[in-house]
Amino acid sequence: MPSTIVHHTISIITLDAGEVMLDHCQDGDIALVQQDDGWWVNFIGEDGAVDGYETPFDSYNKALGTAKAAAEFAAE
Repeated sequence: MPSTIVHHTISIITLDAGEVMLDHCQDGDIALVQQDDGWWVNFIGEDGAVDGYETPFDSYNKALGTAKAAAEFAAE
């Protein structure tokens, strides 16, 4: 089951292994997804478009910190 943190009106959703982003996220959300190579920060856009950084973060805390910074920027 995904967990959600709301930071500056932006939902940051951490998905469990095997969960599909677009089943739990909507336009404007940020999704944190762990894969074998690290934690990926994904930005959900209109019509299910997904964008993100080119490389993963090596820890959940680094990915979450980046997502929070992005949420602050987006909320301005």
